[in-house]
Amino acid sequence: MQNKNQPIAREGYPFIALFAFITLVLALLDWEVLTFLLLLLTLFSVYFFRNPERVVPTGDDLVVAPADGKVIFVGDVQEDRYFKKRVTKVSIFMSVFNVHVNRVPCDGKIVEMYYNKGQFLNASYDKASESNEQSGILLETASGSQILFVQIAGLIARRIVTYPVVGDLLQRGARYGLIRFGSRVDIYFPENSDVTVLLGERTIAGETVLGTIH
Repeated sequence: MQNKNQPIAREGYPFIALFAFITLVLALLDWEVLTFLLLLLTLFSVYFFRNPERVVPTGDDLVVAPADGKVIFVGDVQEDRYFKKRVTKVSIFMSVFNVHVNRVPCDGKIVEMYYNKGQFLNASYDKASESNEQSGILLETASGSQILFVQIAGLIARRIVTYPVVGDLLQRGARYGLIRFGSRVDIYFPENSDVTVLLGERTIAGETVLGTIH
């Protein structure tokens, strides 16, 4: 999986290099105000694409947060793509100040994936789950349970990155992709799951336990 043991996600390198180069040019031209602004933009890019290590909790059937951010929805919804029934959904909203590297919520094998082009509505809106650009993974655990997690682009996000492919075996807490510049991840739990995360709770990707599946 990409970005392992890298303090800055590789997807950020082009942005950091571009802004650093422009900053240097402006400094040589002695344009102080613009140099300062571009320096701030360069530093923000480094900050945005940070890729910290995480301590993944151990325990059978645990589901951890796939994203840093704030839980903006916990409840039952109708999921018609795969489950075709009402299931529990947890939505985590990432602001531009959160780490945007996404992590696998539980151990399992990828059995299906999808990608939909779409709009770029504010990711905190409910309709973003259906209308926005998104990339989803259906994961099957060793016990046969399936869980769906979906990266959703936000208002200023314009690029969803997903590393694995169908058939890959994923480990809980492993990095599996990222979304650039503000976004959201939805997790759809199967029946008989125990969802313990609360609305409004702050999550840390790969560390915060959302619940368990059986």
